[in-house]
Amino acid sequence: MPKLLALTGSPSTHSRTAVVADHVLRRLAHSGFETAHLAVRELPAADLLSARRGEPEVRRALEAVAEADGLVIATPVYKASYTGLLKAFLDLLPQDGLAGKTILPIATGGSLAHVLTIDYALRPVLAALGARHVTAGRFVLDSSVERGAGPDRLRPDAELDLFQAVDEFADALRAAGVATLTPAP
Repeated sequence: MPKLLALTGSPSTHSRTAVVADHVLRRLAHSGFETAHLAVRELPAADLLSARRGEPEVRRALEAVAEADGLVIATPVYKASYTGLLKAFLDLLPQDGLAGKTILPIATGGSLAHVLTIDYALRPVLAALGARHVTAGRFVLDSSVERGAGPDRLRPDAELDLFQAVDEFADALRAAGVATLTPAP
């Protein structure tokens, strides 16, 4: 079964980015993929910032990336770019750390002014790390993530747009020979 990993770069414990990533993972799991979520903020900060690749939690995180067939890389937009937390983790990957992988980039933010973050900040780094294919990705407005007494959810229009990106990601995985699954209805 193809393994997919969501890598989230939000430092917040109540992250809208994580909510979006979890929506993506549920959609992919429903389609038959094996999924996992790695929140970079849960790694030991001293090990991450000191580039201690051999420390157990960091080593396991790097192994999870290496073993994944595809990655969902999700980040909030801070100062018109992806987070420093995500950058610190990506810096630990070997130069070809994403070789052969299909990537779905996702960014969340408070304003459409940051919609190009994926293309101008994140995509070049993913390509430099050797990603085989970086799909179109999506930008999700923070206001599209509804929080309340029940479970966190996305506004229907945002969810539809996000699921289109997820289905394109699944199609790219199939085209790469990673999966022979049919997309969810």
